[in-house]
Formats: sequence, structure tokens, C-alpha cells
Amino acid sequence: MHRSFEYDLEKLRTRLVRMGTLVEEQVEFAFRSLFEGNAELARIVVERDDKVDKLDLKIDKQCQRIFALQQPVASDLRLLLAAVKINNELERIGDVAAGIARQFLLQPDISDMAAEFGLERITQVAFRMVKSSLDSFINHDPELARQVLPADDTVDTLERSIISDIIARMKTEVDFIESGVSLITIARRIERMADHATNIAENVIFMFESKLVRHHRFDDEESEGSGVDE
Repeated sequence: MHRSFEYDLEKLRTRLVRMGTLVEEQVEFAFRSLFEGNAELARIVVERDDKVDKLDLKIDKQCQRIFALQQPVASDLRLLLAAVKINNELERIGDVAAGIARQFLLQPDISDMAAEFGLERITQVAFRMVKSSLDSFINHDPELARQVLPADDTVDTLERSIISDIIARMKTEVDFIESGVSLITIARRIERMADHATNIAENVIFMFESKLVRHHRFDDEESEGSGVDE
């Protein structure tokens, strides 16, 4: 039974790494399609979204099977709980990447506008967050996961600035409104992607250090009298 359990866990880790690698590439291709004006890359992202969904279901079913048959405890239980959540976040990141690719295919002209309004910087930060959160899981590196957390605030700040600039132009150029709405949608999708990467990092910390992180803070820190009334 023990040998079977270890085999199941290793298979789960392997599938999660495969899922993470696929999703990371989906994100890279979606961003490249947007800034390079590359419709072929965008189509690849859209077509492979189904592959992401199928792998998501396989991992979810495998987690359920291990829970039902093996009754894991301690570190193995943390791995499974984190795996369920990480898998869910990866699937959502994949959805966001596919959404950006579809938006570009519908309006190829937004490619130049995306660069004009500085979306390249927010995509760079978001991609680093996705990559680092996945690397922290693969390499068992909670310290790297910690470094992801503050970057979420950077993405939030950039998103607000970009949307503000886009709205200002929409107010003065009626012909820009449709493109402006599309750019705002993309900026918000990138912000959601960063949120999902943050959630992955938080779960990596939980998995390897048994510490819960919420809103970029550790529960043990919050319990030491924050001065905020409940």
C-alpha cells in the first residue's frame, strides 16, 4: 500500500509539473501574439486550451482518488490540498491566456495600441510571477514563492495606471472606444493572472512550511494583535 501511495504522489507531482509547463507556455505565447501581432501563436493558445482543461480534470480526479483510497496525513495531506488548489489556479491562468489570445484574434489592431499604453511592462511582471510561482513548486523553494507576493501590488498599480490612461483617451476620441474597451479587458485579465500566480505561491508556502498566507500576510503574524477590530 505504501509503495502504491508513493507512486500515486509521484505521478501527481509529474502531472502538476506538466500542467505548469503547458500553462506557462500558453501565457508566453498569448503575450507574444499580442505584442508581435502573431495570429498563429494566438491560434495555438486557443486550440491548446482544451488540452489544459483535460489535464486539469485528470489531476483533479487523481487527487480525489488518493483522498478516497489512501487517507493521507501530515505532509502528504498538505501536498494534496495544495495540489488541488494549484491545479485550479493553473487552469484559470490557462483560461486567461486563451482569453487574451481570442481578444487579439478578434481585434488584431490592438497589438500596436497595447504597446502604446504600456501593457508590455505589466505582462512582463505577470509572466515573471507565473514562472516564479511554478519554479517555487517544482524546486521546493518557498523563499522564491515569497518573492512573488509583493509583485502582485506592482501589477495592481500598473493596471490602475493603464486603465486610467485608456479611459482618458476614450473620453476624447469616440473612435477609440471599442479598442479601449478591449485593452481594458486585457489589462484586467492580466491582473487576474497575477492574482492566480500569487495564490499558487501562497499554496507553495503552505505545502512546504505549513504556513497559511492570506492577503500577503502570514496567519501567525495576523494573530499577534494587529489592532484591527473584528
